[in-house]
Amino acid sequence: MKHTTDPAAATSAPRLLPWPSPDGNPCYLMTDSGGGYVSRLADDLEAVQLAMGTDVLGLARAVLDDPASPYTEVRYAGLRLAECLTDALRVAESRGLRLPAPDTAGAEEAEGAEEADATERSTA
Repeated sequence: MKHTTDPAAATSAPRLLPWPSPDGNPCYLMTDSGGGYVSRLADDLEAVQLAMGTDVLGLARAVLDDPASPYTEVRYAGLRLAECLTDALRVAESRGLRLPAPDTAGAEEAEGAEEADATERSTA
């Protein structure tokens, strides 16, 4: 499996792991490098969770598309979809927290230049 953690981009911010603690709270990993055993394990589990979500979605569509599906099957499909969505949202949050901060200085300079151009055009 391809590991998404880039050791060069490792930061001191804690990483949200793709599993909760036994009491349901979020688990975080504090590390100086992104290539450790637990980081690789988390990357692999994230990949498995996303693949399972795709599989469950395909199976659930068959149940949900059939108007004659029994209530228990529809409920079971809904519960599994909710579990997969929970996993996918945790993966998205974890990966979003690891994105580098946007370069706001460059955006502010570009915005200031656009405003100056607009002012020049309106006064001309």
